[in-house]
Amino acid sequence: MSTSSSIPSSRLVVRPLRASDRAEWDRMWAAYLEFYETTLPAQTYDIYFQRLLGDDPQDFNGLIAELNGKPVGLAHYLFHRHGWKIENVCYLQDLFADPHVRGQGIGRALIAAVYAAADAAGNPTVYWNTQEFNHTARRLYDRVATLTPFLKYQR
Repeated sequence: MSTSSSIPSSRLVVRPLRASDRAEWDRMWAAYLEFYETTLPAQTYDIYFQRLLGDDPQDFNGLIAELNGKPVGLAHYLFHRHGWKIENVCYLQDLFADPHVRGQGIGRALIAAVYAAADAAGNPTVYWNTQEFNHTARRLYDRVATLTPFLKYQR
């Protein structure tokens, strides 16, 4: 569904992450982590970026959203086995749009690209977590997915 504030799709491109995206990826991922009130050491950035660019089908995949050629969003996802399903499922781990472009279809386009990748891989289930206070993102999520009753516990 598009809204009047949506960006024309001809100006928005979602594509796989490339090695040359490192500086912009660092900037956006740091902003994403800041939103969730956390920081990580430089080594974690290095290893995660390497994993995102790797060719292991069970490792992470990265997408970049570009608006007029400038990176403005990212998504990271992972295919993995599930005990209740024969096919793999897709976990959308990270989703971020720069604050100045939020509400303009960047997040929706990134989610659609993850959905397409999951469909192409024969993995119809895509899921993700967010924090309860992430109201802006949850308005989008409520339109493109179904909220489940699961709670997360962590050691």
